[in-house]
Amino acid sequence: WDYKSVETSITKSSIPRTKHYYADAYCSWQRGSNENLNKMIRRFIPKGRSFKEYSRNEIKRIQKWMNNYPRKIFDFKTSNDVYEKKLEAA
Repeated sequence: WDYKSVETSITKSSIPRTKHYYADAYCSWQRGSNENLNKMIRRFIPKGRSFKEYSRNEIKRIQKWMNNYPRKIFDFKTSNDVYEKKLEAA
């Protein structure tokens, strides 16, 4: 690797290399995966209700359900399946 030329291209280029997009505050629909996770949580905890009203075990149960839910983005595998496969490959 020629680290010097990489550093130069990053720090001295007048051409932006990456476009940054920021979602507006309180506009979760601008962040699709965030909105989907919120919908999953809202199956168990209604909007406006404090998480403090729920025990650690109840939150863990919701977390387990979410992590074992098949997702289209993962070719209908669960988050746990994808995570464990990554660990095996490491």
